[in-house]
Amino acid sequence: MYLYNKEKTMEENVVYHAIIIISVLLFGASFYFKDIYRQMRGNSFKISIEFSFIGSIVGLIALLIINGIKFEYTLFSLIMALISTINGFAFTYFSFKALGRINLSLYSIFSMLGGMMLPFLQGIIFFGESITFAKIICVLLITLALLLTKEKGQNKKGSIYYTGVFVLNGMSGVLSKIFVSAPFEKVSSAGYSILTALCSLILSLIILLIISRKKTDDEKPKPVSVIVGAMSGLVNRIGNFLLIIALNHVDSSVQYPMVTGGVMIVSTLACFFGERKPSKKEVASVIISFIGLLILFLVRT
Repeated sequence: MYLYNKEKTMEENVVYHAIIIISVLLFGASFYFKDIYRQMRGNSFKISIEFSFIGSIVGLIALLIINGIKFEYTLFSLIMALISTINGFAFTYFSFKALGRINLSLYSIFSMLGGMMLPFLQGIIFFGESITFAKIICVLLITLALLLTKEKGQNKKGSIYYTGVFVLNGMSGVLSKIFVSAPFEKVSSAGYSILTALCSLILSLIILLIISRKKTDDEKPKPVSVIVGAMSGLVNRIGNFLLIIALNHVDSSVQYPMVTGGVMIVSTLACFFGERKPSKKEVASVIISFIGLLILFLVRT
């Protein structure tokens, strides 16, 4: 299969790929807000659930507005939303722990590699998506670009956490593809995103009520940290919603390399506006990622 679906018009293909690009920008922002929240609040289990709770409230409100204040339900959709929520909780917890032990560079490597490779392999092995020269070269170049950002002297004690980040971020894409492709009765993309946000809100509230009975050293969240958590939840929920829409029309073996390379480019370019400027390796990784994406777009074999 080519990058552009021959059964759709050029205008439709452009729209769906534009949706992916918008989601890339949103995920880049989500990455940024998540790390700021961790720096402000810490990386305990309670803090990770608190982060999910705050983000779920804002995300749910935004998605309900997008869907015309309409709530949809099917049993299959609810089950998938619950599984996705549990995976999301685990990913947030492992992310906070990983970021407390390893630098953002190595965290990004494993998060993006998992987010790209698992859905890529799933699409080819289980959904019959074609293996093309462009896809293979794109994945190899983006993998090389990710590995270039690795720094010396990483904390080996964090291995269990960044391995978890690799698997759990990859599973997020895998679960989305299963939902989109399953033959069972299901809700719309917006309806599924709303169900997932609602499950996250309810489960995180229950967990917070249970663990709040125990005394911890965690301080109550300040308004600034609440705003940061809310912004992260908002952009992440909308980004995931847009990806689910695109998955109905774009192969996962195309979509997730685009997301991975795109987030790398956005994250590195954002560093130019912060205190920490990108290193030569990071700039090189952006150039390699960009070449990989160009091949994916332009090479038709």
